[in-house]
Amino acid sequence: MKFTPKELTPYLSARHYFGSEQRRHRELARLSLMQLADIVNFSKSALARVETAELMPAPELPNALDAAFGTEQYFHGLYQLAKREAHPDQYRRFMDFESRAEVIEVYEPQVVPGLLQTRGYARACLGCQTGLSAEQLEERVNARMSRQDRLTSDSPPYRWAIVDEAVLRRQVGGRECTRKQLARLLEQVDTPDSKVQVMPFDAGPHPLMGGAVNLLTLPDGTTVAYEEGIETAHLHEAPEAVKKWRRKYEVLRANALSLAESAELIREAMEDHKPCDTPPS
Repeated sequence: MKFTPKELTPYLSARHYFGSEQRRHRELARLSLMQLADIVNFSKSALARVETAELMPAPELPNALDAAFGTEQYFHGLYQLAKREAHPDQYRRFMDFESRAEVIEVYEPQVVPGLLQTRGYARACLGCQTGLSAEQLEERVNARMSRQDRLTSDSPPYRWAIVDEAVLRRQVGGRECTRKQLARLLEQVDTPDSKVQVMPFDAGPHPLMGGAVNLLTLPDGTTVAYEEGIETAHLHEAPEAVKKWRRKYEVLRANALSLAESAELIREAMEDHKPCDTPPS
């Protein structure tokens, strides 16, 4: 079967342009991906994914390409733009990375992580967004629930979640909904595939108070970081940027409650969310 290279979209983003220029210069030099891989000392698969903008170029690649093609600092300059842009397809890329990740590490300061949410809790969280029709809301709930399919597969990803104590205290969807959600969370505290820690209020300030972060380790061993604020998010693929988020996450993990202490605090919060007794008529 004849190999057909994937069609490129060079003007979608700087990352896409970098990839298309790599392919253009490679084809002008009459080099195959394997031949270029030998020259720049990168794997063929990594170069192929760079060309199709599926992978952010590694920091060492631009200079290696400039040396291979004799383009002075051309690829170096493209990389400076690519690594700073907010990628228009970053959420789709994050979802793709999450679906393939072998290890998923997450910190959430406000709500239970999406991969651990019950349907009722997810609907209450998504339902607070304005302007959604009932059909749109149900579509988003289904999409969120579909992300959990891998958790019951033959090879589920290894998960480590750290949640702020505020997640346990905030009532979402009513007392019963919140209590069921905390019960689901409790089930995931210490299993062969899942760990959950709580960052208690009395631990004081910490490096990740500003928002949520996900660290996704892929089958090839690389890790990407996805940070989320109130209205903005950013996907980090450059190793030096990921290293920064990794260090912050490790500080958080070291200062959070132990698994046993976290389970106890979740049980305590479940008691607080028990439905109120119905007054006598």
